[in-house]
Amino acid sequence: MDDFTLETLGLAEAPREHPLRYPGAWPADSALLDGDRLVPLPRDRWHEGRAPVLAVGSNASPGQLRHKMDEFGITSPIPMVKTRVTGVDVGVSAHVSRMGYVSASPFRAPDAVRELFVIWLDAEQLAIIDASEGVPLPNGNFGRAWLPAPEVRVELPGGVTLPGVHSYVNRHGVLHDGTGAARIHPGQRELMTELLVGSARLRELFGVTPEEFVARARADRQLCAAGTRLFAEEKRVTESGLERYVTVQQTGSPGTGSSLFPPLR
Repeated sequence: MDDFTLETLGLAEAPREHPLRYPGAWPADSALLDGDRLVPLPRDRWHEGRAPVLAVGSNASPGQLRHKMDEFGITSPIPMVKTRVTGVDVGVSAHVSRMGYVSASPFRAPDAVRELFVIWLDAEQLAIIDASEGVPLPNGNFGRAWLPAPEVRVELPGGVTLPGVHSYVNRHGVLHDGTGAARIHPGQRELMTELLVGSARLRELFGVTPEEFVARARADRQLCAAGTRLFAEEKRVTESGLERYVTVQQTGSPGTGSSLFPPLR
């Protein structure tokens, strides 16, 4: 038996197929996603020619990454590095995804310290993840931001820090906790339960249980758009504080130039 298969490790499920398990299972430590296997990360210079992308939601799930790459027949490996991140926390995107969940999005939190994965993508892989987040579309849900140090500090194993990192920032903002402060994403089932209990109009759209929410939302573009508008109408939305870092990305073809691949320091 191959102990490194995603199935054996319990990492094969993609939240795209199991929305209530979003953000999916994350690895215990740094590793290399190679096809349907998660193997120890080589000690060579695996980062060369790759863009560091901070994963705050399902992009840290090997099953989800594999699902996204499989759509385009991409089999090249993806390094996944567990890092210590200061300056951002994991919030709730202010939109309803057609995948059936309400996804995560980063927000500015100067005092927050989190263990999060950085995935290192080549130009082709980056274009695929950009497309999955809606980056190339003028009305897409996410923009790709370059979060610079020292505002956001990303420390790799061994103490090396990055000069910055890419991350996907929700263009709709993030949901707040009722006081105006961005709320932390608690996991999908808990989040949906709280959202439905708190809004009669949301229950009219999506039902009264997380299961009903998922069943109605999946692939219903108009319903998801209505749910997204409702978040704003009910004044549940605040800015992430990271909007100023989002830049226009030219991602119709893979990559946007050498600026994607800064050196380590």
